[in-house]
Amino acid sequence: MKSKFIVYKKGPLKGNPQSRGVVMRARIVTPKKPNSARRPVVKVVLVNKNRVTAHIPGIGHNLRRHSTVLIRGGGARDLPGVSYSCIRGVLDLAGVLNKTKRRSIYGVPLKEHLKKKVRRKFRQT
Repeated sequence: MKSKFIVYKKGPLKGNPQSRGVVMRARIVTPKKPNSARRPVVKVVLVNKNRVTAHIPGIGHNLRRHSTVLIRGGGARDLPGVSYSCIRGVLDLAGVLNKTKRRSIYGVPLKEHLKKKVRRKFRQT
């Protein structure tokens, strides 16, 4: 019996939600009109030998040549040719420092004093 859902394996990710790759070059790109900024991007060789350009979200990064990153779809809309972005807080890419809101996007764990306390009855001992 055939499956109802068809997964098209087009594009560099080949139908996968994420893919691992090695950074070949990290650089700064300026967006197209009317925006003005300095956006960090990396050129990445994926494990399936495809080459993509990915945006690094957030403020600051620690990527150098030969760092490993995890790539997902959805880049910066105002950067032509950049249709992927790096996932922060995974592999060699560190999370954003001092981030309290939208932490899951920027790979920041929850602070210890904000974690919900577990009642004594339900604690794992």
